[in-house]
Amino acid sequence: MILCLDAGNTRLKWGLWDGRDWRGSGALDHAGSGQLIDALPTRPSRILACNVAGDGVAASIATLAASLSVPLDWFVSSAAAGGVGNGYDNPAQLGADRWAALIGARSVYDGPALVVMSGTATTIDVLGADGVFRGGLILPGLDLMHQALARNTARLPAARGRYSTSPTNTDDAIVSGCLFATLGAIERMARCSFDDVAGTNFCCLVSGGGADALVPHLSMPHARIDNLVLTGLARISAANEALEALEAS
Repeated sequence: MILCLDAGNTRLKWGLWDGRDWRGSGALDHAGSGQLIDALPTRPSRILACNVAGDGVAASIATLAASLSVPLDWFVSSAAAGGVGNGYDNPAQLGADRWAALIGARSVYDGPALVVMSGTATTIDVLGADGVFRGGLILPGLDLMHQALARNTARLPAARGRYSTSPTNTDDAIVSGCLFATLGAIERMARCSFDDVAGTNFCCLVSGGGADALVPHLSMPHARIDNLVLTGLARISAANEALEALEAS
Protein backbone atom coordinates (compact mmCIF):
# COMPACT_ATOMS: atom_id res chain seq x y z
CA MET A 1 0.00 0.00 0.00
CA ILE A 2 1.64 3.23 -1.18
CA LEU A 3 0.72 6.66 0.15
CA CYS A 4 1.18 9.08 -2.75
CA LEU A 5 1.57 12.74 -1.74
CA ASP A 6 1.34 15.79 -3.99
CA ALA A 7 2.53 18.82 -2.00
CA GLY A 8 1.59 21.79 -4.14
CA ASN A 9 1.92 25.48 -3.37
CA THR A 10 -1.45 25.62 -1.60
CA ARG A 11 -2.55 22.14 -0.55
CA LEU A 12 -1.35 18.64 0.21
CA LYS A 13 -3.21 16.11 -1.95
CA TRP A 14 -3.00 12.46 -0.98
CA GLY A 15 -4.04 9.10 -2.34
CA LEU A 16 -3.61 5.58 -0.94
CA TRP A 17 -2.75 3.24 -3.82
CA ASP A 18 -3.10 -0.53 -3.44
CA GLY A 19 -1.50 -1.39 -6.77
CA ARG A 20 -4.78 -1.47 -8.70
CA ASP A 21 -7.01 1.26 -7.30
CA TRP A 22 -7.22 4.11 -4.83
CA ARG A 23 -8.25 3.04 -1.34
CA GLY A 24 -8.79 6.64 -0.29
CA SER A 25 -7.86 10.18 -1.28
CA GLY A 26 -8.28 13.77 -0.18
CA ALA A 27 -6.68 17.18 0.22
CA LEU A 28 -5.61 19.26 3.21
CA ASP A 29 -4.21 22.73 3.72
CA HIS A 30 -0.54 22.57 4.62
CA ALA A 31 -1.35 23.91 8.09
CA GLY A 32 -3.64 20.93 8.67
CA SER A 33 -1.41 18.26 7.16
CA GLY A 34 -0.88 16.73 10.60
CA GLN A 35 -4.46 15.44 10.38
CA LEU A 36 -3.55 13.14 7.50
CA ILE A 37 -2.80 10.15 9.73
CA ASP A 38 -6.36 10.26 11.04
CA ALA A 39 -7.73 10.46 7.50
CA LEU A 40 -5.95 7.33 6.24
CA PRO A 41 -8.20 4.25 6.02
CA THR A 42 -5.21 1.98 6.61
CA ARG A 43 -1.49 2.29 7.23
CA PRO A 44 0.70 2.45 4.10
CA SER A 45 3.83 0.38 3.59
CA ARG A 46 5.74 3.38 2.21
CA ILE A 47 5.33 6.96 1.01
CA LEU A 48 6.11 8.42 -2.41
CA ALA A 49 6.04 12.23 -2.26
CA CYS A 50 6.22 15.01 -4.82
CA ASN A 51 6.95 18.37 -3.16
CA VAL A 52 7.14 21.83 -4.74
CA ALA A 53 6.10 23.68 -1.57
CA GLY A 54 9.51 24.16 0.05
CA ASP A 55 11.60 22.86 2.92
CA GLY A 56 9.01 23.37 5.64
CA VAL A 57 6.49 21.12 3.93
CA ALA A 58 9.23 18.59 3.17
CA ALA A 59 10.04 18.47 6.89
CA SER A 60 6.36 17.90 7.72
CA ILE A 61 6.20 14.99 5.27
CA ALA A 62 9.37 13.52 6.78
CA THR A 63 7.77 13.79 10.23
CA LEU A 64 4.66 12.02 8.91
CA ALA A 65 6.77 9.16 7.55
CA ALA A 66 8.58 8.85 10.88
CA SER A 67 5.26 8.81 12.75
CA LEU A 68 4.05 5.97 10.54
CA SER A 69 7.46 4.22 10.68
CA VAL A 70 7.48 3.76 6.89
CA PRO A 71 10.11 4.53 4.22
CA LEU A 72 9.82 7.87 2.41
CA ASP A 73 10.86 8.27 -1.24
CA TRP A 74 11.03 11.68 -2.91
CA PHE A 75 9.88 11.85 -6.51
CA VAL A 76 12.16 14.01 -8.68
CA SER A 77 12.39 14.72 -12.38
CA SER A 78 14.57 12.52 -14.56
CA ALA A 79 15.46 12.00 -18.21
CA ALA A 80 12.78 9.32 -18.63
CA ALA A 81 10.20 7.54 -16.48
CA GLY A 82 6.81 5.87 -16.79
CA GLY A 83 6.94 5.73 -20.57
CA VAL A 84 7.67 9.47 -20.90
CA GLY A 85 10.85 11.10 -22.19
CA ASN A 86 11.89 14.47 -20.77
CA GLY A 87 12.77 17.01 -23.46
CA TYR A 88 13.77 19.81 -21.05
CA ASP A 89 17.24 21.29 -21.67
CA ASN A 90 18.10 20.22 -18.12
CA PRO A 91 15.67 17.40 -17.22
CA ALA A 92 16.36 17.78 -13.50
CA GLN A 93 15.13 21.41 -13.63
CA LEU A 94 11.58 20.42 -14.61
CA GLY A 95 9.21 20.76 -11.66
CA ALA A 96 8.52 17.38 -10.09
CA ASP A 97 4.76 18.07 -10.16
CA ARG A 98 4.81 18.80 -13.90
CA TRP A 99 6.85 15.63 -14.49
CA ALA A 100 4.46 13.50 -12.43
CA ALA A 101 1.46 15.03 -14.24
CA LEU A 102 3.00 14.18 -17.64
CA ILE A 103 3.55 10.58 -16.53
CA GLY A 104 -0.02 10.48 -15.24
CA ALA A 105 -1.30 11.89 -18.52
CA ARG A 106 0.56 9.24 -20.51
CA SER A 107 -0.91 6.50 -18.34
CA VAL A 108 -4.49 7.56 -19.16
CA TYR A 109 -4.02 8.71 -22.77
CA ASP A 110 -1.49 7.49 -25.34
CA GLY A 111 -2.06 10.05 -28.09
CA PRO A 112 -0.66 13.57 -28.60
CA ALA A 113 -1.78 15.75 -25.73
CA LEU A 114 -1.63 19.16 -24.16
CA VAL A 115 -1.37 18.67 -20.39
CA VAL A 116 -2.84 21.63 -18.48
CA MET A 117 -2.43 21.86 -14.71
CA SER A 118 -4.48 24.74 -13.31
CA GLY A 119 -3.56 25.57 -9.73
CA THR A 120 -1.64 28.36 -8.00
CA ALA A 121 0.27 28.46 -11.28
CA THR A 122 -1.01 27.18 -14.60
CA THR A 123 1.28 24.95 -16.65
CA ILE A 124 0.62 24.03 -20.28
CA ASP A 125 2.84 21.16 -21.43
CA VAL A 126 3.19 19.44 -24.80
CA LEU A 127 3.29 15.64 -24.81
CA GLY A 128 3.93 14.07 -28.20
CA ALA A 129 2.35 10.90 -29.51
CA ASP A 130 5.72 9.23 -28.95
CA GLY A 131 5.56 10.01 -25.23
CA VAL A 132 8.20 12.74 -25.31
CA PHE A 133 7.63 15.95 -23.37
CA ARG A 134 8.54 18.72 -25.82
CA GLY A 135 8.29 21.78 -23.57
CA GLY A 136 5.64 23.99 -22.08
CA LEU A 137 4.50 27.22 -20.47
CA ILE A 138 4.17 28.51 -16.92
CA LEU A 139 1.82 31.39 -16.14
CA PRO A 140 0.00 32.68 -13.05
CA GLY A 141 -3.03 30.68 -12.04
CA LEU A 142 -6.50 32.22 -12.23
CA ASP A 143 -6.67 33.14 -8.54
CA LEU A 144 -3.15 34.56 -8.64
CA MET A 145 -4.12 36.79 -11.59
CA HIS A 146 -7.15 38.07 -9.64
CA GLN A 147 -5.02 38.72 -6.54
CA ALA A 148 -2.35 40.56 -8.51
CA LEU A 149 -4.91 42.98 -9.93
CA ALA A 150 -6.53 43.59 -6.53
CA ARG A 151 -3.17 44.03 -4.78
CA ASN A 152 -1.37 46.19 -7.33
CA THR A 153 -4.09 48.54 -8.57
CA ALA A 154 -5.95 51.26 -6.68
CA ARG A 155 -9.42 50.82 -8.15
CA LEU A 156 -9.79 47.19 -9.21
CA PRO A 157 -11.59 44.99 -6.65
CA ALA A 158 -11.06 41.41 -5.55
CA ALA A 159 -13.36 40.27 -8.33
CA ARG A 160 -16.39 38.05 -7.73
CA GLY A 161 -17.68 38.32 -11.27
CA ARG A 162 -18.81 35.88 -13.93
CA TYR A 163 -17.42 34.90 -17.29
CA SER A 164 -18.75 36.89 -20.23
CA THR A 165 -17.63 37.30 -23.81
CA SER A 166 -18.55 41.01 -23.55
CA PRO A 167 -18.24 42.09 -19.92
CA THR A 168 -20.13 45.25 -18.96
CA ASN A 169 -18.99 45.58 -15.34
CA THR A 170 -15.58 45.56 -13.66
CA ASP A 171 -15.90 42.28 -11.74
CA ASP A 172 -16.94 40.39 -14.87
CA ALA A 173 -14.17 42.13 -16.84
CA ILE A 174 -11.51 40.86 -14.40
CA VAL A 175 -12.80 37.29 -14.20
CA SER A 176 -13.30 37.09 -17.97
CA GLY A 177 -9.94 38.71 -18.71
CA CYS A 178 -8.07 36.17 -16.59
CA LEU A 179 -9.97 33.31 -18.25
CA PHE A 180 -9.37 34.75 -21.73
CA ALA A 181 -5.64 35.05 -21.01
CA THR A 182 -5.37 31.45 -19.84
CA LEU A 183 -7.60 30.00 -22.56
CA GLY A 184 -5.71 32.00 -25.17
CA ALA A 185 -2.40 30.58 -23.96
CA ILE A 186 -3.82 27.04 -24.12
CA GLU A 187 -5.23 27.50 -27.61
CA ARG A 188 -2.08 29.20 -28.96
CA MET A 189 0.15 26.47 -27.50
CA ALA A 190 -2.02 23.83 -29.13
CA ARG A 191 -1.86 25.55 -32.52
CA CYS A 192 1.91 26.01 -32.30
CA SER A 193 2.54 22.40 -31.25
CA PHE A 194 0.08 20.21 -33.15
CA ASP A 195 -0.90 20.13 -36.81
CA ASP A 196 -4.55 19.26 -36.25
CA VAL A 197 -6.12 20.00 -32.87
CA ALA A 198 -9.52 19.17 -34.37
CA GLY A 199 -8.33 15.65 -35.18
CA THR A 200 -9.70 12.77 -33.15
CA ASN A 201 -6.24 11.74 -31.91
CA PHE A 202 -5.42 14.97 -30.07
CA CYS A 203 -6.68 15.74 -26.58
CA CYS A 204 -6.20 18.54 -24.07
CA LEU A 205 -6.04 16.99 -20.59
CA VAL A 206 -6.98 19.43 -17.82
CA SER A 207 -6.44 18.92 -14.10
CA GLY A 208 -6.10 20.97 -10.93
CA GLY A 209 -8.26 23.23 -8.81
CA GLY A 210 -8.98 25.67 -11.64
CA ALA A 211 -9.93 23.03 -14.20
CA ASP A 212 -13.67 23.45 -13.75
CA ALA A 213 -13.43 27.13 -14.67
CA LEU A 214 -11.50 26.39 -17.88
CA VAL A 215 -13.12 23.25 -19.28
CA PRO A 216 -16.54 24.73 -20.27
CA HIS A 217 -14.82 27.23 -22.56
CA LEU A 218 -12.34 24.98 -24.39
CA SER A 219 -13.11 24.63 -28.09
CA MET A 220 -10.69 21.74 -28.74
CA PRO A 221 -11.02 18.03 -27.85
CA HIS A 222 -10.46 17.84 -24.11
CA ALA A 223 -10.96 15.79 -20.96
CA ARG A 224 -11.13 16.76 -17.29
CA ILE A 225 -8.84 14.40 -15.34
CA ASP A 226 -8.67 14.53 -11.55
CA ASN A 227 -5.34 14.32 -9.73
CA LEU A 228 -2.93 13.80 -12.62
CA VAL A 229 0.04 14.20 -10.28
CA LEU A 230 -1.19 11.43 -7.98
CA THR A 231 -1.93 9.27 -11.04
CA GLY A 232 1.66 9.72 -12.18
CA LEU A 233 3.00 8.84 -8.73
CA ALA A 234 0.85 5.70 -8.69
CA ARG A 235 2.30 4.64 -12.04
CA ILE A 236 5.84 5.22 -10.80
CA SER A 237 5.21 3.34 -7.55
CA ALA A 238 3.91 0.35 -9.54
CA ALA A 239 7.00 0.40 -11.76
CA ASN A 240 9.28 0.63 -8.71
CA GLU A 241 7.57 -2.32 -7.03
CA ALA A 242 7.86 -4.41 -10.20
CA LEU A 243 11.57 -3.59 -10.42
CA GLU A 244 12.12 -4.49 -6.76
CA ALA A 245 10.30 -7.81 -7.26
CA LEU A 246 12.44 -8.57 -10.31
CA GLU A 247 15.67 -7.75 -8.45
CA ALA A 248 14.59 -9.94 -5.53
CA SER A 249 13.82 -12.97 -7.72
